[in-house]
Amino acid sequence: MLRSTHSFLLVAFFLMGLNSPIQAKMLHVPQDYGTIQIAINAAALGDTIIVSAGTYNERIKLKPGITVRSEGDDTKDTMGMKRAEATIINGQGNNGQHPGVIMAEGSTLDGFTITGIGNFDEQVWKKHFDSQGEELSDEQGAVNAEGTIPAISIQGVGCIVSNNIVHHNGDVGIAVIGIEGRLNHALVTSNRSYRNMGGGIGIADFSQAIISGNTCHQNLRAGIGCRNASPIVIGNSCFKNVRAGIGCREGAGPIIRGNECYSNRRAGIGIRMANTAPLVENNICYENDMAGIGNRDGAEPIIRNNQCFSNKMAGIGCDGSKPLIVGNECRANSLAGIGLRGGATATIKENVCLENKLVAIGVTHGSQATISGNRLIRTGGVPPIIAVKDGSDATIENNDINGGGVAAILVQGKARISRNRFNGTGDKQGNAIWVWESSSVIISENNFDGFRAAVNASEAIITVTGNSITRFQRIAIAVKDSVKPAHIYGNRATTADRQAKVIELDGPAGIVESNELTYE
Repeated sequence: MLRSTHSFLLVAFFLMGLNSPIQAKMLHVPQDYGTIQIAINAAALGDTIIVSAGTYNERIKLKPGITVRSEGDDTKDTMGMKRAEATIINGQGNNGQHPGVIMAEGSTLDGFTITGIGNFDEQVWKKHFDSQGEELSDEQGAVNAEGTIPAISIQGVGCIVSNNIVHHNGDVGIAVIGIEGRLNHALVTSNRSYRNMGGGIGIADFSQAIISGNTCHQNLRAGIGCRNASPIVIGNSCFKNVRAGIGCREGAGPIIRGNECYSNRRAGIGIRMANTAPLVENNICYENDMAGIGNRDGAEPIIRNNQCFSNKMAGIGCDGSKPLIVGNECRANSLAGIGLRGGATATIKENVCLENKLVAIGVTHGSQATISGNRLIRTGGVPPIIAVKDGSDATIENNDINGGGVAAILVQGKARISRNRFNGTGDKQGNAIWVWESSSVIISENNFDGFRAAVNASEAIITVTGNSITRFQRIAIAVKDSVKPAHIYGNRATTADRQAKVIELDGPAGIVESNELTYE
C-alpha cells in the first residue's frame, strides 16, 4: 500500500506542476472549435478543452499538459459517467491507422466513449470465446504486437486517463507502453473497457502505470494484461473475458492487489513464463472456468491473502511454476483447493482450504511442496485431503487436517509428515495416512483422532515414531510387505476396544519398540 500511495502522489505532483500555469484557458467544442483536434491544436500548456455531448468522428492526438474533458458533472449512468456515455469519439472502423486517442506527457483524458477504432468482429470473438481462447495466438491483439492499433495509446508518458468507456474496438482498449530506463508513470482509473478485440487494458515494456478502479469485461484477451512491466493493478473488476481476468507474463513484476475477477473463460488471474514474479494479494477470484489463480511455465509469484472459490478447476493451480502461497482461502472449487503438477515447486503456508470437491492440496506429476500451518477441511467425498502422487515429494507439518475420504493423506512418492493434527469426522472415516507401494514416508509426532487407522502402508519404506492415536478401529498402525525394515517406535494409542492392537506388521522389522496401548 505504501508503494501505491507513493506512486500516486508522484503522478499527482508531477501533473500538478504541468497543469497550473497562470494563464490557463477553457476551450469549448463545438462552440469555439468545430472538432476536438482543432481545439487541441489551439490549446497551450495547462488549458482545458470542454467537449459537449455528441458524436465526434475523429481520432485525436493530445499535447503536453492539456486536459480534454467531456461536459457535465460526475452523475453515474449504466456504464459509467453519464457524460462519458453521451460524448463519443468514433474512429469509424478501419478508416485510419492511428489510435483513437494518443496521450501526451502531463495530459488528461476524462469522460469519453472511445469506439470504432478498427473493427470489432462478433463472429471471431464468439469463436474464441467458445474455445476459451485456445486458438488465439499470443500476439493477436496484444498491446505491443506489431500492427496493433489501440483505442487509447499511452506510450512512455505520464498522464491521466479516467472515466472513459472503451468498447467495440479492433485491438486493445487502453494500451500503456513504457520506455526502459525512464520513469513513465500513468494513472488509468475508473474506466470501463469491454468487447474489444484485444485486452481491455494492456500494460507492457517497463511501464510503471497505476491501473486503478477500472471495469474490464468481455474482451478477447485478458481484462487487464501485463507483459514485461511493473504496474500497480489495484481495485479493478474483470469478468467474462475470453482469457484471464488479469494476465501476467514475460518477466512482468506487478503488484496485483484488491481486484475482483470472476466468470472469465480461463483463470481469474493467470501468471506464466520464467522471471514473471508478481505480488498477488487480497484479490477475490470466483466462478472462473479454469483456476481462480493459475500460474505456470516457470513463473515465480507470491500469492498471498486471496479468496478463491467456486472455480471450475483449482482455487490456486500451479503447473511447472515456483510460487509462494501464503494465507489464502480456497473453498468450494471443483478440483483442488491448491493444486501442483508438472514439476512445480511450492511453499504452501497458512492457507485455509474448505470443502473443495477433490483434494484440499494436490502435489502431482513430480512436484515438490512444503505444506505447513494450513487448515484443511472436507466433510464428505471419497478423495483424500492431501494427495502426494506420481513420484512427488512433500514435507507436511503443523497442519490441521479435518475429514477426508479414503484417507486424509495419500502418498505415492516421498513425504515427511510431522506434528499435524488429524481429526476424523464420522464413523466411516478412512485411514489418516495411506501409503502406496514404492513410496518412502517418515511419520512423526502427529495426533490422530477418529480414523480407521492412523497409518496403513504397503510395499513401502516406512518410519512411524512418536505419534498419538485415539479412536481408531482395531489396528492403529498397519504395515504390510515393507520394502526395507520398518521402524515403528514410541507411539501411543488409546482405545476402548480390548481386542485392538497398536501395530500389525507383516514384513521385515527394524526398530519396533516402546509402543504403548492404553484403554479408556
